[in-house]
Amino acid sequence: RKMATSAGKKRPMVRVSRTDSSSNLADKDSKKPKLDAGDRQGESAPMYNEEEEAAQRDPARDVGLYKTACDGIRQLLQEIHQIRASGRKDAAAEVAERKIQASMHFITLKKLNRMAHMRCKKARDTTHEHKQKVDSYHLQLQNLLYEVLHLQKEITKCLEFKSKDEEIELVDEAEFYREAPKEISKPDVTAQDPHQLTLARLDWELEQRKRLAEKCKDYEDQKEEISQEIQTRRDQLDSLLPRLNTVLESTKSLQEALKMPFDEVRQQHRMAQFLPRPLYVLYVQSSAYQQACDPALTVTIEGDLDAAKATGPSTSAALDVDSDSDDEEGTSEKTRRRRTISLDPSDRRGKVLHKHPLQVNITVKCKDGSSLALTFHYLLALQIVTVIVQLRPVAEAVTSSVSGGDLLSPSSLLSCLFPGDHGNTTPNPANQFLLERAGIEDFNECVKEVGKPYVWAQQLAGLQFLNAEELPKPDTRLSSTHMEKTMKALKVRVRARLALVQQLASLERGSVPVSRECQRLFHTKIVSQLLSWKSITYDDYIVLPYSQPVVDTGMVRDTDNFYLAVMQRGSATLTASVLLSPGYLTCPPVFSLSLSLGTERTAGNDENIRAMEHEVNVYYKELLVKGSHDQLLTNQLQRLLMCLDVYLETHSSSSATEGPSEFGREKICPRVVRGPGRCKPFVYNSQHGFFTQR
Repeated sequence: RKMATSAGKKRPMVRVSRTDSSSNLADKDSKKPKLDAGDRQGESAPMYNEEEEAAQRDPARDVGLYKTACDGIRQLLQEIHQIRASGRKDAAAEVAERKIQASMHFITLKKLNRMAHMRCKKARDTTHEHKQKVDSYHLQLQNLLYEVLHLQKEITKCLEFKSKDEEIELVDEAEFYREAPKEISKPDVTAQDPHQLTLARLDWELEQRKRLAEKCKDYEDQKEEISQEIQTRRDQLDSLLPRLNTVLESTKSLQEALKMPFDEVRQQHRMAQFLPRPLYVLYVQSSAYQQACDPALTVTIEGDLDAAKATGPSTSAALDVDSDSDDEEGTSEKTRRRRTISLDPSDRRGKVLHKHPLQVNITVKCKDGSSLALTFHYLLALQIVTVIVQLRPVAEAVTSSVSGGDLLSPSSLLSCLFPGDHGNTTPNPANQFLLERAGIEDFNECVKEVGKPYVWAQQLAGLQFLNAEELPKPDTRLSSTHMEKTMKALKVRVRARLALVQQLASLERGSVPVSRECQRLFHTKIVSQLLSWKSITYDDYIVLPYSQPVVDTGMVRDTDNFYLAVMQRGSATLTASVLLSPGYLTCPPVFSLSLSLGTERTAGNDENIRAMEHEVNVYYKELLVKGSHDQLLTNQLQRLLMCLDVYLETHSSSSATEGPSEFGREKICPRVVRGPGRCKPFVYNSQHGFFTQR
């Protein structure tokens, strides 16, 4: 097998000499095997090619020859074995002869092996050649398929081709035949051929566009001429600007002398263009009210104009950057959700409370020289107007007192200017959601920072909030309707508060001041005196027994002011709890009385004490004298002192056992008591100087 394998690898060309088939000896010089006579192809050629021989030989015959050689080798090996086993003397010569014969068979097997390898190689070569042909045919097929696909695409593109003329809006056929000349329309040809009709309509469209292009060119020339003329006039106007500025600069001294500040008004009007709509309405209406009704009113615009220009129109600054809500249920799944950016609580608070860069300042001046400065801001996110208040009293005015220390403070000065308007909550219902999202639980926390959103301030700006769904639209009619009423209320409030603080300061010293106009309302000699006057809290007021009837009516609010007055005459002591509403004058003070005269006497157990309360609480309008409306509190206290004198003097004269005897009759009372209720004469007749019952 090894010999056959090596012979198959080298595939040598063999020279064979033709000998007799019986000779099995090989030539020692050439050492080449000699083939059988039956295996020779011919004697004419000494050289031959084994590859050609392998191609010409019959493989089936070689298979039979292979089996014969194998059987011969097997037979010779058996004979050699037998000869060696016999032990004869001539066994070596016979064994050598048998070996030579076996070697010849091996040579035959080697040749057959070479022939088999040659046939295998030729089969592989043939297979490879055919395979290359198949690959070539397959490549040609792919090329043809690609060309077919390309042609199909080109055919589809041609079928789907849309000409540019399809995008042109041509006139309809009836108009085309009516307006186009016959040289273009050719009705005898185009009526039968749609293609010629389309070409004719395109020609007519081209002709029309040429005419329009000529007209357009003429118009452009005219436009250029007009533009040059405009530019010439503009240059002339620009050259006038420096001259006009010089003229205006020279007139400033004249404007100051005539008190006609045209430059300032012009600058204010320029800034007004960049105000948000509510502040613009406020500025326009207050300026109109100033010119028509109150020349002492001052209206100005202040702030950063450049920032206002950059801000642009005021819009609702919704907190999209901090929206915690998910997408709505109806949103498509393909819609991408916008990424939200979480902000710090301080940033959220600043964004919600952001004010417009411009503000409107209004100064209300009173007759006594005091003034009230109001600064109006507009919160962009909350869409409300806030007010910052500053009172500027005259130098000689009393502005401080122990019991009325906070009456002139900015936080309470304009509280309840109109009933129920404390300014501690936002009037816009939609703001509650924005404030909660920004972490602001109570808007009252932000009042010091942005001001108070009074309802009257929203009305002056033309804002009216009906519900949380509708956005407020500034209304000039609403602003003009409330302008005069609000300005008058502001002046009344400033005058009343200054007068109230002055009265409280006098009451703390034990003096009840009465103006000259009101002296005729009271008796000339009042013996009872004010012993003390002090401020108390809401909790102290509601626990007083004699104040319970007032508390039960629901009139008491924690925003009201509460005072306690102690009046004395001799051994009798009258204690009065006073409820003072923030809307003083529009809402008169309410007195609750308790008299200590041996026993505790209140309106619940003494009808005359109830009558004294009625005199000061119910008939207070009798104490409002022209020119002294601001003195209502002191007038009520003076009447109360006078009623106490009448009570004690009439009580002393009508009872022999009760009451101290030190209360002498100093008042003229025609009838000490009257009726089944034993009513005392608390009504003073100033014309005749005596007291009567009602």
